[in-house]
Amino acid sequence: MTVMDITIHSAMLPQDDPDAALAFYRDALGFEVRADVGYKGMHWITVGPAGQPDTSIVLYPPEATPGVTDDERRAIAEMMAKGTFASINLATPDVDAFFDRVQAHDAEVVQEPTNQPYGVRDCAFRDPSGNLVRVQQAAR
Repeated sequence: MTVMDITIHSAMLPQDDPDAALAFYRDALGFEVRADVGYKGMHWITVGPAGQPDTSIVLYPPEATPGVTDDERRAIAEMMAKGTFASINLATPDVDAFFDRVQAHDAEVVQEPTNQPYGVRDCAFRDPSGNLVRVQQAAR
């Protein structure tokens, strides 16, 4: 078996309010805005952590997904509203300081910083579109 030379370039998270998504990812999380592309009233916003130009999150309008039926769009909207459609895991050197920063931006707290039995300390929020954002403390 040959090892592939591959990296993760971007992850996709749905957003249903580009202004709220931008405020959360830019202002609360401190991500850089790399692109904000509009087309027919929709926005694809690419954000990423400073100092990591090769890793991004694309916040996309789920209604623009090709091949999705009207029933599927309704199901996606319902799952996003419940916070069960998408999630992402991030890491930071100080999860408690990160939690304080994000909480100061009135983000919906799902879990305060907690020492997990599997060896990490983490917290969790929901972004304005309902996506679960779990953040663990990076190993030192």
